[in-house]
Amino acid sequence: SHTWFWNIIQNDFKTGNIDLEGSMRLLEKMQIPFDEDHVKHIFRKTLDKHSGEVISMDDFRALYRALVHRPEYEELFKAYSTDGIILSDTQLIKFLVKEQFQTEAGETTALEIIMKYEPIDEVRKKRQMSFEGFIRYMRSDECSIFKSQHRTIYQDMNQPLCDYFISSSHNTYLIADQIMGPSHLWGYTSALLKGCRCLEIDCWDGTNNEPIVYHGHTLTSKIPFRSVIHVIDKYAFMSSAYPLVLSLENHCSPKQQEVMAHYLKSILGDKLLSSPIGGEVDMTRLPSPEALKFKVLVKNKKAGTIEESMLRMDDETHGETEELSDSDFMSEDEDTDDTIPLQRSKSPTKRRGDRRSSPPPQKKSKVKKAKIALALSDLVVYTKSQKFVSFEHSLMNQKCYENNSIGESQARKLVRYSAKEFISHTTRFITRIYPKGTRMSSSNYNPQEFWNVGCQMVALNFQTPGTQMELQDGKFLDNGGCGYVLKPEFLRDRNTTFTPQNVGAYSKPMSLSIRLISGHQLPPSSLSKTNKADPKVQIEIFGVPEDQARKKSSVVKSNALNPKWNETFSFTIQVPELAMIRFCVEDEVSLVNNEFLGQFTLPVMSLNTGYRNIPLLSKEGIKLESASLFAHVWYY
Repeated sequence: SHTWFWNIIQNDFKTGNIDLEGSMRLLEKMQIPFDEDHVKHIFRKTLDKHSGEVISMDDFRALYRALVHRPEYEELFKAYSTDGIILSDTQLIKFLVKEQFQTEAGETTALEIIMKYEPIDEVRKKRQMSFEGFIRYMRSDECSIFKSQHRTIYQDMNQPLCDYFISSSHNTYLIADQIMGPSHLWGYTSALLKGCRCLEIDCWDGTNNEPIVYHGHTLTSKIPFRSVIHVIDKYAFMSSAYPLVLSLENHCSPKQQEVMAHYLKSILGDKLLSSPIGGEVDMTRLPSPEALKFKVLVKNKKAGTIEESMLRMDDETHGETEELSDSDFMSEDEDTDDTIPLQRSKSPTKRRGDRRSSPPPQKKSKVKKAKIALALSDLVVYTKSQKFVSFEHSLMNQKCYENNSIGESQARKLVRYSAKEFISHTTRFITRIYPKGTRMSSSNYNPQEFWNVGCQMVALNFQTPGTQMELQDGKFLDNGGCGYVLKPEFLRDRNTTFTPQNVGAYSKPMSLSIRLISGHQLPPSSLSKTNKADPKVQIEIFGVPEDQARKKSSVVKSNALNPKWNETFSFTIQVPELAMIRFCVEDEVSLVNNEFLGQFTLPVMSLNTGYRNIPLLSKEGIKLESASLFAHVWYY
């Protein structure tokens, strides 16, 4: 390995010793992820041995080892290597089976790993692995805590749409807060690139007959509806091939609704789904994500039935409108609930008992008959917005292609008092939850409580970082990041008796044990002038109420480069299929104050067993290239 190393670096030392910049360039060339603060610190320590601003080849080798040769990897390597220098393919297989629980690992697996990760040619040709290769393997995605097979689409995509959790965004056009924040096309682009499959578009009448998108009655800036559809056309299927739903919050006059219909058709062309697929009018069951690949669906109110729309397909419906009855109108978000909370009738919460599922009193004075342009109405096929009255009412009257939107506050009450009915509802109908309008700063609610009852579209403000968005991002890492995750069987079965409060027979307890070994190149504290932090790790489980748990590691003082914990945390999880696990690294500034350094959240069912690296993401959800935790994961 000696000669291999010199061969790589000698060119850079041709003209003499190298400085900090040169060292970083060389590490880049060697494809070693590094944090500048940490390299600077190690470089300075190397310089302390002699004066000047440059280091020799030997110094660089010491720097490389300090950064790359981690003792925790060395320990594992030496446990399986006879001479401490080389692993044979059979020793590697033994490591994979015993330590990584890859029971099916054989010669092919070992050879693939050696071919992919062993950098030293003569070692690779002998089908062996050096410590350098072992390090590269341990650092790779294959040794990530997130199961590699879950990075691809592995779930059955042929079930009806209502059987999936669907990545959904609220006020997609905002990139700051609800009241003053700029509306921006970037909101749509970034949500689509994140694999979001349900976007919200708030439409209002604009000048020159051009509908506009913004947060009504507020000071957010306005963007043309046409531009939004152009962006959607461009990015709709970049991150996922599965159907994209446009949830229109429509405040436009019939005249501008016609313009909207025209833009949807002319810009999206064949991508727009405007009639039932395969021309069949079997409207008793929703089609699957597979059947709707590369299609954009419009979610809006609809006049009349699909059949009537089909009959009109050949006619010109120019200028025709239809009135929607009271029961259709004032539906979901359009009761301005979500636009700005000016006139909410505060209903007393005393009548908890029997009347809880009856509709709130209609504000009669405000009901103007809504007119909908047939041209727009006819574009609505499988996602018709329908006012939510009660679970009982839906069971009696609602069609499978009718969806409800329920505000978080009402939804939370329903979870508390009628979870069984709620779940029975979500096995049949797509249900969208949206944040209450009083969240002026676009803060988010915890999506977990609504996933627990099977809500498909739990809409969050994608522009707002925090634990809620981290849960959202973590959940939809699953199934190849395609934006659709199949719900557990007990949330799809129409006769289910599961409730989050009482899991009963649906409990499949998992005993999970995590040994937190160490961290590597953690971001230094913002208070540190060098590369220091006082890191501690919090491991939290989100899931049904009885699975909620949080454990904390001790604090390692003054070390962000390679803190060691070696602490074991055990959890018992009753419903692993709904559970999420979050690793959060913080710098302990004082006893009452912590600074966020990085986190990673993933579904418990996507956990890999054995020795695993845990990648870390920034507050904004961006991967911190060089930072990670190292842990041993085990469950049964």
